[in-house]
Amino acid sequence: MSPIFVVESLCFQAASGANVFTYFAQSNFAGKLVVFILIFCSMLAWSTLFSKFMDLSRLRSQNKRYERLLTQESHLLELPPERPGKGSGPYYNVVREALEAFFRYGGDVVDQDTHRATLRMGHVENAIRRGLAEQLIRYEEKMVLLGSIVSGAPFLGLLGTVWGVMDAFGGMAGAGSASLQSLAPGVSGALLTTVAGLLVAIPSVFGYNYLLQQTKIAVVELENFASTVADRIELEAQAAAVNS
Repeated sequence: MSPIFVVESLCFQAASGANVFTYFAQSNFAGKLVVFILIFCSMLAWSTLFSKFMDLSRLRSQNKRYERLLTQESHLLELPPERPGKGSGPYYNVVREALEAFFRYGGDVVDQDTHRATLRMGHVENAIRRGLAEQLIRYEEKMVLLGSIVSGAPFLGLLGTVWGVMDAFGGMAGAGSASLQSLAPGVSGALLTTVAGLLVAIPSVFGYNYLLQQTKIAVVELENFASTVADRIELEAQAAAVNS
């Protein structure tokens, strides 16, 4: 769980004469185990959020840098297929896949046969689609892990609470007495797991939604760029055939 939430909770509980450590001590073994699992999930979620944010920033920077390089190139087909300029990232890989497919089908830029030129562009478009699929995997990695933590943390907390309440009522029934003093410690310890689950899930869901939106934007930009590359290759090939 977030250190800020933990500090705020400790301050509040200290002011009321109790603290989360007291509730933790009152919880059963299953509740303690769930709290430890949620703490691990929180650390994993925060590290994944930061790592994913840095990954998206790095890919965006690489794409912008390579896009600026391409704007300075008057002829895309004059770039070497195996190394189309200095660059890296998704945009670079898409261009490389497209150029390699274009020159793999025919060694020259000029192709007077209309049918052959159409087949050639079909190979290029298929290569671009394969390249897009590979890059989409890079964009979407780690999102499944974050989504699992966001959706699973509240249920883990609820499991610990239900288990703890069940033990509290079971112990009270075995003792043959029913009083608030005997029931309250077990219930408060059980409710701690729900609080822990929410403290893990609430910050994670905001971070997950932000990263999901950024990923969708990056994917749309990549698809638009790939479409532009395909159009540019086709237009340059047609111009070369007309001028030859």
